[in-house]
Amino acid sequence: MGIFKKPSLRSREKRDDIPEGLWTKCPDCGALIHAIDLKQNHQTCPQCSHHFLLGSADRIELLADEGSFEETDAEMISANPLGFNGYEGKTASLRDKTGLNDAVVTGRLTIGGQPAMIAVMDFKYFAGSMGSVVGEKITRAIETAIAEKRGMIIISASSGARMQEGMLSLMQMAKTCGALARLSEAKLPYISVMTHPTTGGVTASFATIGDINLAEPKCMIGFAGPRVVKETTHQNLPPGFQTAEFMLDHGLIDAIVARKDLRDKLAELLAYMMPE
Repeated sequence: MGIFKKPSLRSREKRDDIPEGLWTKCPDCGALIHAIDLKQNHQTCPQCSHHFLLGSADRIELLADEGSFEETDAEMISANPLGFNGYEGKTASLRDKTGLNDAVVTGRLTIGGQPAMIAVMDFKYFAGSMGSVVGEKITRAIETAIAEKRGMIIISASSGARMQEGMLSLMQMAKTCGALARLSEAKLPYISVMTHPTTGGVTASFATIGDINLAEPKCMIGFAGPRVVKETTHQNLPPGFQTAEFMLDHGLIDAIVARKDLRDKLAELLAYMMPE
């Protein structure tokens, strides 16, 4: 029996001195990205430019002129109008976990000196689903844009209507579109920005009716998921189906804009579209 123990080539013990969450693997190119590099690149892969999900706070910081953002209707939270079992507990848990009161953040800001209202959906709260609060906050933001003669920007990231609120959720589709019709009558611009993913009732309402529709590269845009569409139509789907690039080729969106270029693009569009 030997008196020395041969060390294993690979330790199976988890080291306590290595913090978790420092590295992220890119799903497109497989590169390992350090958290600092990912943040400095606005949550895009420095190797292949894959766009990861971006939270509402980081998105606003990226777009707004310094010190210009003023949040509106921040304290609005969802009720449980249908008495859906466990819904109140779920929303309370998500508020604690995410620091958000619902799936959209709205407010005033300037971009390149141009006045605008913005609504930024956040996928980490209930998968960005649209309930009564989301619809009401977006509608109020649009009404403020009309009253204060500002442009309107909505950045979508959503799984669609929130089933826990049933028909009240679906009603937000008509309400937001009605408000945007009044914005158009006031000759004020609406720019829609679709990010990954933009699906369901959000796609079928305000996300796709912008005066200008923009999208981030390779983001998913559609109503039902590809599997559901394939099973319903019994047809093979074309390559790239429901990607931003597919939608650009078929006329649903006007341009694909990389995240790092979005602020300059929005400033350019607002400068051109805002009434004098």
